Amino acid sequence: MEKEIFLRTEYITLGQFLKIAGIIDSGGQAKWFLQENEIFVNGELETRRGRKLYAGDKVEVPDMGIFYMSSQNQRK
Repeated sequence: MEKEIFLRTEYITLGQFLKIAGIIDSGGQAKWFLQENEIFVNGELETRRGRKLYAGDKVEVPDMGIFYMSSQNQRK
């Protein structure tokens, strides 16, 4: 599954992304989720919940999908 996430600000953190994408229920679960699961940002393994995601970034969560970050200005 591929999905586009529209950013309302310049960036969001990986922890915020996990909640927005519906992968976790609360921000407090982000640390645990990242310890137990692999997540790739732009093809590289990422474990920091504070990693900033900008428009143009690609986040892959195995078995859950691929997500593309887009700015509000890029909406058609």
